[in-house]
Amino acid sequence: MTQVIGLDFDNTLVNYDDLIYSIARERNLIRDDLARNKKDIRDSIRRLEGGEIEWQYVQGVVYGPKMHEAKPSNGAESFLSRCIVQGVRVYIVSHKTRLAGYDDTRTDLRVAALTWIEQQGWFSNTGLGLSRDSVYFESSRGEKVERIRRLNCTHFIDDLEETFLEEDFPNGVQKILYAPFPPESVPPAVTAVSSWDEAGRLMFGSLTS
Repeated sequence: MTQVIGLDFDNTLVNYDDLIYSIARERNLIRDDLARNKKDIRDSIRRLEGGEIEWQYVQGVVYGPKMHEAKPSNGAESFLSRCIVQGVRVYIVSHKTRLAGYDDTRTDLRVAALTWIEQQGWFSNTGLGLSRDSVYFESSRGEKVERIRRLNCTHFIDDLEETFLEEDFPNGVQKILYAPFPPESVPPAVTAVSSWDEAGRLMFGSLTS
């Protein structure tokens, strides 16, 4: 059976940790000694009065006008290259609205993401050679899950376990949780990986085999 791998985008293929930390510090929302990872920063901000709105504002800036400063997750490009070498079909499927709820610039988040992918050379024939037609941005998690089903994905990798807990998540898709920081628990039938190297070994075995 041909493998069809679906990949989440934000906080999966893209690492925002340093960028989120920088913006949160600029707004005096966190201590400077707080760990530079999204979960710790998010949880710290949400504990503040009005913290949920502040967190949504930080996200809006990160995914919008500051998107160009984000970095690929460590090992993501190597994983994508290995998929191409193996002849595996790859799709990016992301829950991403066009506009953030709190972003004064009103930046189109989908355009920002596509521009970032292009800047990384992922669409270039001399780079990863991904097709623009293989990138899907959906307006809700339900629509994202439906897209996964329609693309006949055999595997899906996401940093949010909520995706896999959706009632309509298609049966038969191998659920892989991208979790660089150990999760407290992993839902049934979900395999957690701590890095893209580990995801590659899970999908294709060791490089020396």
